[in-house]
Order: sequence, then structure tokens, then C-alpha cells
Amino acid sequence: MISYARQNPEEQPEGTPPAEDHIAPAPRVSVQAFCETVETAAAVQSAGEDRRLGKAHLKIQMGGMAAAIEAYRTAPTPNVIILETEGRTDILTGLDQLATVCDAGTRVIVIGRINDVTLYRELVRRGVSDYVLAPVNTLDVVRSICGLFSAPEAKSVGRVIAIVGAKGGVGASTIAHNVAWAIARDLALDSVVADLDLAFGTAGLDYNQDPAQGIADAVFSPDRVDTAFIDRLLSKCTDHLSLLAAPATLDKVYDFGADAFDSIFDTLRTTMPCIVLDVPHQWSGWAKRALVSADDILIVAAPDLANLRNTKNIFDLLKASRPNDRMPLYCLNQVGVPKRPEINSSEFAKAIESDPIATIPFEPQLFGSAANNGQMIAEISATHRTTEMFLQIAQRLTGRGETKKPKGSFLSPLIEKLRAK
Repeated sequence: MISYARQNPEEQPEGTPPAEDHIAPAPRVSVQAFCETVETAAAVQSAGEDRRLGKAHLKIQMGGMAAAIEAYRTAPTPNVIILETEGRTDILTGLDQLATVCDAGTRVIVIGRINDVTLYRELVRRGVSDYVLAPVNTLDVVRSICGLFSAPEAKSVGRVIAIVGAKGGVGASTIAHNVAWAIARDLALDSVVADLDLAFGTAGLDYNQDPAQGIADAVFSPDRVDTAFIDRLLSKCTDHLSLLAAPATLDKVYDFGADAFDSIFDTLRTTMPCIVLDVPHQWSGWAKRALVSADDILIVAAPDLANLRNTKNIFDLLKASRPNDRMPLYCLNQVGVPKRPEINSSEFAKAIESDPIATIPFEPQLFGSAANNGQMIAEISATHRTTEMFLQIAQRLTGRGETKKPKGSFLSPLIEKLRAK
């Protein structure tokens, strides 16, 4: 008997499971595919280049089931085997033969052309992890492999949202902190802000927090990073919002490799539904990796030529690096500075080939007061138009509508007074 993970046949009676809006990345696993058609091999090859399989080691061979059986007579099996096959009898007979040479713990994905629930149940009975109906596309393969490592009973893996400025000084950190606040407060989604600007980060100031530990402790101690360690580093801002603060000191030089933050992000994904990355405006291996590997990206730009050029460059790079993901989003900030020539939003949209999701006006008094007081815009003016813009951005990035606040009873005012005392 092959020791594969099993799925509930009643959940997907007619072959492939429905497409999910959010696909969690796979861990470091070995995947070997045995294809019969060039089209399937091309789809698997394209899937191997997807960011969500960036840690997986993928190898593709032709020959289908027969080639797999022959290959594993003398070689150990990988974490995942993908088999393309045709015909009901061929599948079942081949799996029985594969069971005799397959290592325990290996998971199998079968790609076939027979759309039949009886066959699917028979495959599950033999321990097959997933049955995908051909022809398959890139996302079918990505979803199937990644789905093997998301336990059905576990919470969905956290969504990573990266927010970056097209140019320094455009207010990207302020936008990131206020959007995270809206996600936590208005959408009631447990969230964490990770301030990646270790030398000059402002998240601690904006949230009026001064934690003794933060993200630097995790980066400089990668061997210690686990759920318990990260929990100790988090500073609680509200019931739903936590902060992984930057030290904002210059006693160290923060030169990191491209994968320096990987273990931190992976750990946060397992415990937090939403992770907002405040990405500094710099171009390094880890900054690029943070953007490319994020689930959704917001670029913050001011309405001038340098910002337009940089936004276009970031858009082009992300579209090329993430062909199977949603397009990055952008917003215009600090719009309407007196006497400053500006590129209007329609010209910006024409160059980027996409409209901004928000155009945030220049409000120096409002934003200056919030920054100096360690407050969010919503705390200073809950009804201000900018507060509503941050909520709209939060909804767009998370795909969620506003959470309805429960109506209070006639005793609510009295209870609030008692709590205040």
C-alpha cells in the first residue's frame, strides 16, 4: 500500500478541485513528473517557474506511468510524483505496480482524461493524493502540488501583502501602516506589520510602540526562528494588529542575503491571516524577493516623472516574474502639492496601462499631526475621506468587504462608561 495523503472524494466528485483565489506556497520538496504529452510537460515546466514552487526541486521526464515504475526500481522516490496517464485500467494497474517500488510518505498526483467519480474514488482508495483532469494549465499544477501541504483542518496560510514606494519619501510606510490598521480594525482580520527598513523604519513611531525586540532579532538568529520565537518578538498594537518592529539604529550594517527573511515570512504565514510588509525603497536581493514572493503588491507613487518611470519599471519586472499572479496595484500619494507641477492620474494610468486604486491628496496638517502623535489617520479623523480611502485599499488588497459591527443594545453607552472607569 502506498502511503499517500488522501482527500475526501465527496468534496470533488468530478475530477479537479475548484480554483482557489489564494494558493499557499509549497515548502522545500522534491517533485518528479512523468508526462506522456508535450503539452502537459510544458504546463509542469511552467509551474516549476512559478514563485509558489520556488523552493521545490522539480524534474520532468517523459514516458508516463511505465517510466516512473522503471525509474523507481533502483532509485528512491521523491516527496511528490506527478503521473500523466490515459485509460482506467492503465491507471489502476500502474498504481498497483508503483506501490511495490514506492517509498512510504511519497504523495502522488495523477493527471488523466477520464472524468468519472467512480474512478476518482478508486484512486483515493489506493491512496492517490489528487486527480487532475487533463488538459492542465500552469495554475492547475501549482494548485495541486501546493494543496498537498495545506492541511484541510488547518487555518488558511496567511496572505502576504507587500507595500513599497516607487521613490523614497513618497509616504509608502505611512500608507502601509494605515492600510494595515484598516485591515485589522475595519475588516477584523488578525494582521502583523513587518517593518523591513531595519535602519530607518518608522512603524514603531507611527504606532507609538517602542519594543525592546523586533525583526532584527529574528534576522540575526535564523536558527531560532519558530512560532514561539516570533510571538515573543511581536508588539501588540490593537486586538487584531501586531508589529514586528525595526530597531531603527545604525550600530549594525544590515547587509543580508536574498533569503534572509524567508524563515520569518514562512513562520508568520502559519499563524497570521494577513502579513503586511513595509518594504523600504532599495533594490537588493531580499527586497526583490519580498516583492516577487508576496501574494499582493501595492506600489505607492507621487505624481512626478521619476515616480512614473520607477512604477513602470517595477510593474514590468513583477509582471514578468509573476506571470500566474494578479497584477500589482498602485496608488498615487501626496497629490495636489501647491505650486508643484504634477502628472495627472489619467496620464499616469496611460503609461502604466492600469488605473490607480486610489489618489490620496496632499494633507500636510492631517498626516503631520498623526505622525507626531504616533496615531493613525482614522484615530485623528474617523470620517475623513482619506480614512475611507485606506479602507478601500485594504478591501482591494485582501478581497474582503467591510465587517459589519454588531449593533449595540440600549445598555451599550452605560457599559462603555463603566469600562472607561
